[in-house]
Amino acid sequence: MFWPMFAVAVGFLGLAVLGVLAVRVFLEAQRLGRQVADSAHRINRAAEDLERASVSAARAVDSL
Repeated sequence: MFWPMFAVAVGFLGLAVLGVLAVRVFLEAQRLGRQVADSAHRINRAAEDLERASVSAARAVDSL
């Protein structure tokens, strides 16, 4: 009777460990998604700044 109960306990422990790891992976994936969104926002802002700078540089060249 000991071994079947031991097997059930080990199985439950294994499922609990897998559940904890799944939660950790989910939280890290959310954090990564937020970082990617923040990086995309920064890249878009830099692209807009570059576009504005190129327009003003083109105007300066045209005025020469």
